[in-house]
This record gives sequence, structure tokens and C-alpha cells, in this order.
Amino acid sequence: MPRLVRDRLTWVMYVQLALWVYFLYGFGPVAPILRDELHISRTLAGLHGTAFAVGGVVGGLMLPGLTRRLGRGRLVWIGLACISAAAVGMYTAHHLALTLAFATLASTGSALEVNAINAGLTDHHGTAAPAAISEANAAAAALGLVAPLVVGATFAAGWGWRLGLAVVVVPVLGIAWYARAHGVRPPEPAGFGAPRVAHRRLPVAFWLALISLFATGSVEICLTLWGSDVLREHAHVSAGVATAAVSALIAGMVAGRLAGGRLLLRFRPSRMLLAALGVSLAGFAIFWVTSTPWLAMAGLCVCGAGMGLHYPLGIGLALAHSDGQPDLAAARASAAVGVSFGLAPFALGALADRVGPHPAFLLVPVFVALSAAAVLRLDRITRPLTSPA
Repeated sequence: MPRLVRDRLTWVMYVQLALWVYFLYGFGPVAPILRDELHISRTLAGLHGTAFAVGGVVGGLMLPGLTRRLGRGRLVWIGLACISAAAVGMYTAHHLALTLAFATLASTGSALEVNAINAGLTDHHGTAAPAAISEANAAAAALGLVAPLVVGATFAAGWGWRLGLAVVVVPVLGIAWYARAHGVRPPEPAGFGAPRVAHRRLPVAFWLALISLFATGSVEICLTLWGSDVLREHAHVSAGVATAAVSALIAGMVAGRLAGGRLLLRFRPSRMLLAALGVSLAGFAIFWVTSTPWLAMAGLCVCGAGMGLHYPLGIGLALAHSDGQPDLAAARASAAVGVSFGLAPFALGALADRVGPHPAFLLVPVFVALSAAAVLRLDRITRPLTSPA
């Protein structure tokens, strides 16, 4: 059984990842508030998901070359600098074009930072990498859990949601000082500093993992951006309560990732992902059917418990089946997640403008089914190469 050793580098990478998630989960639930503030439709508000997508795709395309020239360590800090600049920029952004521009900037930075961290954890922890990635995302979700509460509190207090988002700059500066003081840097890839590296064709198993990542990314962004809107429309809660209630989703994600980190040291990741998809579907069914606020929030929490494992398991499978090319796989994964972040909320927002947010949310189980189909196929073709668990 692989053993996960949490050294200083591991903890620093956990915190770095968490700072992006704070921005993502802090900004996500304010989509309905921003829609009211800017007097725009759900379709236009859904363009923020498209902005996240553009940033993810751009960052993914830039990642292989920048990793080779600059290294993972520098990319992490460049990414965090972009996220910090976007958080501060949002504080003064009162036009759709500006909020879209800063969302794109933050997402581009996240593509550089997150994928450098995932590849670094993979190289640093070897066979225990899936557990490390799951635990890193658990730590990130734990901080993300605070984000809607902070943003909801500053909004309810009359200070505006932007202040709650901008405070992320303080811990970014703190972890930058700590890492510099202790000389903490992620391991660099084999081709670091080389003028050009020839990449091998990625195997079929990788592309199946990529399909799953696209589908589960769609599930996550739809619930993050529009979950609060469904609570407002179907469970009849106030805007402030709906924004803060998304913390129930993130609380479930924290619990799922903490449990998943331990289970991944014993069970095959593909089987774990199938189980997580089942849990997500059950929680979504509770959330979608009920109009009782506390029960809808409970459904979000259960859904989050499964959803919390979608990304770490999906990216872990993609990197594990990359034929020894984790940075290239991370770049492709970033593009896939970016596309999902663009297409899914825009499609859901456009559908919601026609039929309402509650019926439109039936897109979510369609994405869950797509992910399950891809993972089932991946499990079949890789079974002889893995342990019987």
C-alpha cells in the first residue's frame, strides 16, 4: 500500500491551490447578485463561465512551453499573481466587460498554477499521488467553504461582495513570504530548460479520463454558478442566504475529499470515481426535487460529497495514464475543464432563460451519465494493468 508523506513542500502546494479555490467559490455564488446589479439576463451572466473557460484554455495552451522555459515554481507564482490582480480588479469593476476580463485573467492564472501543482504533486509523491491530489483539493475546498460565507457576509453587511473576494491577496502574500524564506519549490519536469521536447501520443485511457473531466467540470461549474439561483427560485430563500448556502455544497466536497484521500490508498481510482458519481446523482436528486430549504441544502451537501472527488480523481487518472508526460496531460486537462466551464453554464443559462432555472438543471444528470460512461470504458481497458481492488 502506498504511503503519503506530507512534507513542507506538500503543505505549501496545498495552500497555493486553496487560494485559487477561494476566488472561484467566492465569485461563483454571486452570479445571481451580479446579474441583478448589472441588469443583465441569465444568459449574459453565464458568460462569466465562458470567461473562466477562455482563461483555462489559454492557460492550458501556454502551459507546456512556459513550463519548459520557466519551470513549475515560477508558474505557480505567476498564476497566483494573476488571481490576486483579478480579485483587486473586481473591486472596482462595475461593467460586464470588466468583470468578464478579470474572470478571464483569474482563470488563466489558475490554469498555470493548478496544473503546475498537480504535476508537481504527481512527481513528488509517485504512487501516492492520487491521494495527495485528493487531499490537496480537500484542503482547497476547506478554504473554499469559507469564501461564500465571507462574500455573503460582506454583501449582507452592505459592504458589497467585492470586498469579500479581494481579501485573498493577504494570504497570497503570506504564503509567498513563507515559501521564499524556506526555499520551497516544486520538482521541475525532465525537459526543464530544454529548447524543445518531442511529445509522444497520449493513450486512449487518457482521452477517456479527459471526457470524464469535461463532464464533471460541467457539473461543478453549473452547481457553483447556478445552485444559489435554484435555491432562490425553487426553495424561496433570500439572495444573501442562497449565496451563503452554497457552502453546504463545498462542505460536502471537503468531507468527500478527506475521505477519498484515505480510500485512494486502498481502492482503484476509476472505481472510486464511479462511486462518487453515484453519490453526486443521489444528492442532486434530493436538491432538485425538494422545495424545503434545509432539505435542499442537505441535498447540496450530499451532492458535494461525491462531487468533491470528481476533479481530483479525474485529473489523477489523466496524469496516471499520460505515458510519463504529466505536464502535457495537465495542459490538455486544463483545456478540457476550461471548455466545460464555458459551454455548460452558458447552455444552462440560456435554457434557464427559456424554461426557468429549475427545469434547466436537468442538464446536470446528463453530464454525470457522460462521465460515468467514459470511466466505465476506462476501467475496462486498464483493469489488467491495475490492482484487483
